[in-house]
Amino acid sequence: MAKIQTTERRGNVPAYVQVASALRRRIENGEWKPQQQISTLEELEREFQVARVTVRQAIGLLEDEGLVTRRQGRGTFVREAISGRRWLQLESSWESIVMSIKDNVPSFVDVAHPPPFPRLDEGEARLAPEYVFLRSVQTRDGMPYAVVSLHLSRDIFERQRGEFLRKTALPVLADMDDVRIGLAHQTIVIGTADRETADLLQVPLSAPTAECRWLVTDEHGVAIYVADITYRSECIKLSIDLLEAGRSAARDNGGAARAR
Repeated sequence: MAKIQTTERRGNVPAYVQVASALRRRIENGEWKPQQQISTLEELEREFQVARVTVRQAIGLLEDEGLVTRRQGRGTFVREAISGRRWLQLESSWESIVMSIKDNVPSFVDVAHPPPFPRLDEGEARLAPEYVFLRSVQTRDGMPYAVVSLHLSRDIFERQRGEFLRKTALPVLADMDDVRIGLAHQTIVIGTADRETADLLQVPLSAPTAECRWLVTDEHGVAIYVADITYRSECIKLSIDLLEAGRSAARDNGGAARAR
């Protein structure tokens, strides 16, 4: 039995968010099919051992996401069209990342006291003398799906100030002929939304998120672009060809052998 009694069972994640996550998985993996009626409030209350109000909140969250619809006197049903929810493919190469966000238009958010420098692990890169901090919200069809907090080397920023204030920064950086990229690295972890992020993404506090960190250095090992990007979890997917790395390595080794 999936017992959820308090918000402490998974850190500080509210119980209704936990219940909603469990129900969302049933819809996404096909256990509950389009137009099928889901379990009743009473059944879900017993299954998760939570209060009726918690179940109602969970169902309300799924309804806001467009996954279910409540019909007066009949119950709650999975909506007919739920495909395409995880529309955002998290890319895993420099070229594909740049192309995937090239046409995004950021909506910038004022930050009263921005951190002057990005957080870097020891030995990860060298800090630039000065940074510009840009925070923006990315939207699709009017719905926010990502919050970007970016430290950009001021020297780089000043070279293309107008472009960086109108467009997504990474494609602008990639198009700069006078910048030579030394390293580009992406890290992805699973997290939860804090209060500010929850407000910007229009999700509940502690809702699950995917958190990406992009680090780009120049040829001298100076961090010129450090971005922390928080995505709504329900819109993303990560798909990796596990054999591609082996094929690429084989091609590289073959080329090196022919060159000898």
